[in-house]
Amino acid sequence: MPEIPEGMDAMITVSLCMIVKNEEDVLARCLDSVRDAVDEIIVVDTGSTDHTREIALRYTRKVYNFAWIDDFAEARNFSFSKASMDYCMWLDADDVLEAADRDALIALKECLPPDTDVIMMPYHTAFDEQNVPTFSYYRERLLRRSAGFLWQGAVHEAITPRGNIVYSSVAVCHRKIRPSDPDRNLRIFEKLLTDGQSLEPRQQFYYARELYYHQRYADAIRILESYLDSSTGWVENEIEACRYLAFCKEESGDASGSMQALFRSFSLDLPRAEICCEIGERFLRCGRYDVAAYWYQRALECPYHPQSGGFVLPDCYGYIPCMQLCVCYDRLGDHELAFQYNERAAQYKPDADAVRYNRAYFAQLDTMNEVSD
Repeated sequence: MPEIPEGMDAMITVSLCMIVKNEEDVLARCLDSVRDAVDEIIVVDTGSTDHTREIALRYTRKVYNFAWIDDFAEARNFSFSKASMDYCMWLDADDVLEAADRDALIALKECLPPDTDVIMMPYHTAFDEQNVPTFSYYRERLLRRSAGFLWQGAVHEAITPRGNIVYSSVAVCHRKIRPSDPDRNLRIFEKLLTDGQSLEPRQQFYYARELYYHQRYADAIRILESYLDSSTGWVENEIEACRYLAFCKEESGDASGSMQALFRSFSLDLPRAEICCEIGERFLRCGRYDVAAYWYQRALECPYHPQSGGFVLPDCYGYIPCMQLCVCYDRLGDHELAFQYNERAAQYKPDADAVRYNRAYFAQLDTMNEVSD
């Protein structure tokens, strides 16, 4: 075996650890995107009835069965237990690494500080028409195997980062091509409760979010308010809980309560652009364009901290407030300022359909003004 030159560290090795079930339509796409960047592939099948297992065997002999027990953390911990490389990396079957990110991951393996415990990576889960991420957050993506990290949470499982943490720009893209079972997560949560188990704060937040998705607004409000009143959650989840509480109040016809929920987030930390945009939207809908403009301007002033770990809507930190300011000032009669904000929005998304539409609208206004003169 060749010796490593003095002063240089060996490239780290990575075990890709996946749990899958009936993923024959996306598994090959995922593994093709990452196979050249990892040193070992482990696939844990939790009960597939399609060709998932056969597809996995094309890429690795390390395919294992795991009896599904309604617990994602247990399944992921089983997959990690089969790893033998320096680091464990997880992906879902409908995740992919774009070519540039795959190359960047290979480069990262060559230069990663040897004392790193956790590598956090962006997780892009929604995209606009130009394929620019519109919803993103950092996840614990690579974890030192010898550190003994364990997943926690039957649903929306996670590992709490500790030790030496590195933030990387290498991103994973979630490219879902079909809907998953919309009732699965709620079913697991309510089974836990029926069995007499209590939900820790993070799980309470996600349970309330599932209740919102199922239009059970009164139940969601009860859980969200209890969660926020306890002050035991992670601040990023608490801020997001305020946003979902506002959604539930709005859907329940309580416009005042919805606004109060958004303002409640300001007692937790510095304002987030996502919250300011929500407040602006409410004033815009009721025709209070000057007040709406105030809140969209505040959104533009909010610092963009994607590494906070919280859910981030990148467009709220530039494009959306600029577009909405264009609308506000147009309706206030200040067409020049409206035009300027549309051009500012174009700096974020030059090919956006809305930008082109607005340019045509302002060009038509100019023509009409010339004719009237």
